[in-house]
Amino acid sequence: MTRYRLSASAGFARVTQLTSGKFRWALKTGSSGHSWLEDGIAMAVGILLISTALVLYKSAGLLTGGIAGIALLGHYATGTDLGLLFFCLNLPFYWLAAKRMGTAFVVKTFIAVVVTSWLTGLLPALLSIAYVSQPLAAILGGVLLGTGFLILFRHRVSLGGFGILALYLQERRGWSAGKVQMGLDCTIVAFALWLVPAVSVAWSIAGAVILNLIVAMNHRKDRYIAV
Repeated sequence: MTRYRLSASAGFARVTQLTSGKFRWALKTGSSGHSWLEDGIAMAVGILLISTALVLYKSAGLLTGGIAGIALLGHYATGTDLGLLFFCLNLPFYWLAAKRMGTAFVVKTFIAVVVTSWLTGLLPALLSIAYVSQPLAAILGGVLLGTGFLILFRHRVSLGGFGILALYLQERRGWSAGKVQMGLDCTIVAFALWLVPAVSVAWSIAGAVILNLIVAMNHRKDRYIAV
């Protein structure tokens, strides 16, 4: 009978097949000390928080940053398919992740992007928001997004785009991931001034600041970083 032995140490889950006594297969789930089960639970929680926040933002007419924000602006300006823009704009960042962040990071990030896209489309059918003020949406949405991204970052997961760049710069250059993301997000949202009312842009920037302050305060290289 084929038997398996499971052991976990230093972020590795090793499954040893004992039929020949020589064959050994190891699955690396991350180098932060988290097991594959912990990564899976963390990804589920982070994705749920982020997807809920995006539904909240949409209901309030707020904007988002990152590659999704650039793709949306490009779609409005040129009429190019939003999904195609999002995919193409993310390609350089996936290349960066594959070259510098490792295969496990790329695989987990790809799964997170797919599940978030699916859940964001599903939630409106399960969660109906008749009205939410923009100030409340900016504050609550920013907290949900910041907490969700913090959970993902600590398990070396991103939602693609600037999240990959921010993590890379923090790990390689020591730059705060939260501050890098904040600057990029605020810049992107500010470019939407010619498309949406200024008050919506202002509250969107406030939400981006809250999001990234949470990440900047709780995901510092000198305190904690999942590498």
